[in-house]
Amino acid sequence: MSKKQQFDAIIIGAGQAGVPLATALGGAGRKTALIERSKVGGTCINWGCTPTKTMVASARVAYLARRASDYGVHTGSVDVDMQAVRRRKRHMVAEFHSSTEERIAGSKGVTLIMGEAAFTGPRTLEVHTEHGETQQLEADLIFINTGTRPNIPPLRGLDSVHALDSTSIMELDNLPERLLVLGGGYIGLEFAQMFHRFGSRVTVVNRSERLLGREDRDVAEAVAEILREDGIEILCDTDAVEVVPGEGGSVELTVNSGGEERTLHGSHLLTATGRTPNSDSLNLEAAGVQADKRGYIKVNGKLETNVPGIYALGEANGGPAFTHISYDDYRI
Repeated sequence: MSKKQQFDAIIIGAGQAGVPLATALGGAGRKTALIERSKVGGTCINWGCTPTKTMVASARVAYLARRASDYGVHTGSVDVDMQAVRRRKRHMVAEFHSSTEERIAGSKGVTLIMGEAAFTGPRTLEVHTEHGETQQLEADLIFINTGTRPNIPPLRGLDSVHALDSTSIMELDNLPERLLVLGGGYIGLEFAQMFHRFGSRVTVVNRSERLLGREDRDVAEAVAEILREDGIEILCDTDAVEVVPGEGGSVELTVNSGGEERTLHGSHLLTATGRTPNSDSLNLEAAGVQADKRGYIKVNGKLETNVPGIYALGEANGGPAFTHISYDDYRI
């Protein structure tokens, strides 16, 4: 058993709250450990805002080019090179990621540890590093900023097909001919519009009676109207029942609406049914930290958990899943 390393503060997760908090604590003279198991920058830089908005920009250019004749500009046919779109997206992500790494490396008092952390007690953590080592860490202040990952819906037959999620769909090198999107939240709709503008035929399947259930009804209805006018098929109040493989790697999705079943045929299936917190690997029980039934860590208005000295920031605490909210958690 390795000797415990003592820190003033430990931050689990180098996301949009964890990175600025680490540099602020280190700059204030506190010896700080920042633990990250995958890529610094969190969801925003690596799998969320940066890559999606880069691809949205490409999709908008394709959309405007196809509409050029409406403005008296004739461009001819428009073809989208998905490999070039992906290459541009990867380049943008790499630039943001490298900038974040440089920021951390140049911060006094901050030690970046690449590995997976789990609690062994209220003040202690065990980290399995990317090099196969095990480190024991201890601090009086511990901050959890572990974020979320795409949720896997309980859809019969899902394990029998190659389904995409919000991360893997951005790595496609060919344009889907017929994209089925499961989920009418902002993630599903962003990809639905994006790939429709690239040139895919798109159907959105939403189990609720309307899209964007957390938004005001008039806003949700306006969004639905815009998407339908663009040519996207929107099926609300519709349950996905089962998916089975089709010919040539395609999928056949059975849905139920109003007691009637129909089968949708797609070349690709995107599941966009929410996010799941990454707290399940932290061994919260060892620290006595309480989470709700979905795994989101319970906090008060100061982001304190039920255990003194342990805080939860960003998506880990179940708040709105937006970058600016995570950053504001750091400020709190």
